[in-house]
Amino acid sequence: MGRALRAALLAVATAARAAQPQQAPPSGAAPRVRIVNPERDAVLAGRKVVVVLDARGVEIAPAVEHRPGTAHYDLFLDRDLTAADSVVPFWTEGIVHLSNGRSWHTYEALGPGSHRVIVVLVDASHVPLKPLVADTVHFALKRKP
Repeated sequence: MGRALRAALLAVATAARAAQPQQAPPSGAAPRVRIVNPERDAVLAGRKVVVVLDARGVEIAPAVEHRPGTAHYDLFLDRDLTAADSVVPFWTEGIVHLSNGRSWHTYEALGPGSHRVIVVLVDASHVPLKPLVADTVHFALKRKP
């Protein structure tokens, strides 16, 4: 890895660690998030799973906008959440950052068996909102006959 790239990555990581968690916006209703698809305890065929998300009480926006009162989604597939008071790590297996403000993600090649997906609302610095706003869905993929 080049020296400039290492320096840039270190700068981003350092700035992210210093970020303070963003308080949920005072919009009247507490922020909520839910996984719309797949349904809880669904048994699905194939290897592709589209996760569709919905948030209420907070505006979903791209992280690059750094606007107060906004959040974006991070997904955890088949892994536990990271510490609620720290930056959700990048380049980590099982973690997907939807930093662009999208409300869906497609897992292309999941294996058969039981799976768990957790969605967490995070601020522009990739720190979970306080209090934690998350939802979990368990689903299974059928084995081929």
